[in-house]
Amino acid sequence: MTNFVFSTTRTIINEPGSARRLASICEEQGARSVLLVTDPGIMQVGLLDEALPGFAKAGITLTLFKDVEADPADSTVQAAAAQARAAKADYVVGFGGGSSMDVAKLVALLAHPECKQPLSEMYGVGNVRGERLPLLQVPTTAGTGSEVTPISIVTTGETTKAGVVSPILQPDIALLDAELTTGLPAHVTAATGIDAMVHAIEAYTSAHKKNPVSDMLAKEGLRLLSSNLMTAVNEGHNLEARSNMLLGALYAGQAFANAPVAAVHALAYPLGGHFHIPHGLSNSLVLPYVMRFNAENADAAALYAELAPYIMGADTPEGSAESVTEALIAWLENRIKETGLPTRLQEANIPRDAIPLLASEAMLQTRLLVNNPREVTEADALAIYTAAY
Repeated sequence: MTNFVFSTTRTIINEPGSARRLASICEEQGARSVLLVTDPGIMQVGLLDEALPGFAKAGITLTLFKDVEADPADSTVQAAAAQARAAKADYVVGFGGGSSMDVAKLVALLAHPECKQPLSEMYGVGNVRGERLPLLQVPTTAGTGSEVTPISIVTTGETTKAGVVSPILQPDIALLDAELTTGLPAHVTAATGIDAMVHAIEAYTSAHKKNPVSDMLAKEGLRLLSSNLMTAVNEGHNLEARSNMLLGALYAGQAFANAPVAAVHALAYPLGGHFHIPHGLSNSLVLPYVMRFNAENADAAALYAELAPYIMGADTPEGSAESVTEALIAWLENRIKETGLPTRLQEANIPRDAIPLLASEAMLQTRLLVNNPREVTEADALAIYTAAY
């Protein structure tokens, strides 16, 4: 018998077109003053145009914070929270990619009337005190899974990021509307899709808190993601593929929210911090090389081999765990190449002389590295980055 605790977002709405009735959903939850957190790109392409008029009709005061940037800064979080407090918001909606949803989580904490804790004291695992405002998340990319995770990542300096991890951050409602994702460019679809696959792969192989429920979600998430990725990349308006990608990303998010990610993310973060490589692409660039490093551990190879049928489908070969794992890694490398994403650090304009700095900074990601199925030293990180170059 396996002892474990599994928690996730209370309500999941999976329905194309459901974002149009966002206001009525907020009204059903008792909202009277809503702060909606989003980014300039969402506003520019009009993804909120059909949802916004409903708030006035429902008699709900709506305040828009639309200045979230990629890899949002702590100052952005503070500005959004100040706007929420000024509006006396009693409900928070995150609408966008992982950046907007991560900001919304922290705003829900900081804008609570009884919050006395500064953001600086929240960083780390389990450091949040008090309560938050009700929180609804609407993802517009199939990648981060932030709509079902108790994690928020913030840029705290010129090249540094920090995470806030607390069950209090777990959103109340996740609203999946595949229509919001049909206009995503192919390269964004590819990078976010690979990001979601990394979440599931690392959750399944996590050294800590791996459990039967997270395993089940990781496998089904990978099946949906791997079988729909290329269709979503090549046929952006295919609603079925887009819906399957959103659901697969949610499953992967539920998995890694309970069985945390590891070295792929640890080595990806410095790429984003120093060179502003989008998070999904950062994960994609190091994924095969971290997997090949981990596969030298027999237990990790066995777990990768178990995942192979869910990723490769009919292409899964027979053989030893080691040979199946090597075939899986090669399959992933080929699939990443097919999407058109860069496959080497040099293709992403990372200078070779930055590798020692990247390796050193990856070692600071202790929250993630402890979950890896094989210990990673700085020398190991250096070798992985070099192989990825």
